[in-house]
Amino acid sequence: MSKACQLFSGSKGNSIYLSCSTGKFLIDVGVSAKRIEKALDEIGVSPNDLCGIFVTHEHSDHISGLRVFACRYNLDVYAHPDVIAAMRNTKKIDDKVKTKEISSPLELAGVKIIPFENSHDSVACLGYRFDMSDGRSICVCTDTGYVTDDAKEKMQGCDLAFLESNHEVTMLQNGTYTYQLKQRILSNSGHLSNDSCAEYACELVRGGTTRIVLSHLSRENNMPDIAYQTTLCALRQEGFKENKDFRLSVSPQVNHERPIVL
Repeated sequence: MSKACQLFSGSKGNSIYLSCSTGKFLIDVGVSAKRIEKALDEIGVSPNDLCGIFVTHEHSDHISGLRVFACRYNLDVYAHPDVIAAMRNTKKIDDKVKTKEISSPLELAGVKIIPFENSHDSVACLGYRFDMSDGRSICVCTDTGYVTDDAKEKMQGCDLAFLESNHEVTMLQNGTYTYQLKQRILSNSGHLSNDSCAEYACELVRGGTTRIVLSHLSRENNMPDIAYQTTLCALRQEGFKENKDFRLSVSPQVNHERPIVL
């Protein structure tokens, strides 16, 4: 069976754990190595059992603990070649970190990992689809101003999707952020709004996805219940029934629950 758990979510740090009978993986290490170790221990996972780390992009809330954690457990780090170069140029990682470029599908520990392009103001930003050895598929799509055609193609028919629901537009527009920062978040290379997330969630469920986890919520410009209700209402308006056609949840900033089992 496959398992998935968002260990950390949001602007303070992001990391997702995925596993099946043949392999265990991390997507991003956006908090300290110590906090990642503690979070994994709480769900009964040893870092020594991980097969690798997959990095979405080079922003600090996705890689702040990467260098220490990867070196401590001698883990391969997979990322877009431009992201690897950026992390090295900014000294976020050093030569002790074993990096491997990913820009096309690869197989690791019996799992097929398929990268896809997101639209974000980083040197490059990837989402990932993991086709697990038991036939289940899990996708991670966060940090994107809109859902790209590449993401839609690669995510089609997945069982579980971690999908960004970053902000509620009115809260952002009326909030304390500078005009420039608001425009950045609202742009096509910013972050996915609740409404955009809800629209794509309906497309996912129409294609057979049964589990959606709303992720990367803004602490200042969103609330978990607002994000949840926005997507839930959109799915209900399409005629889908909760706990029959889909299950919907929101990632907390720090996980305190057991992994989702598929």
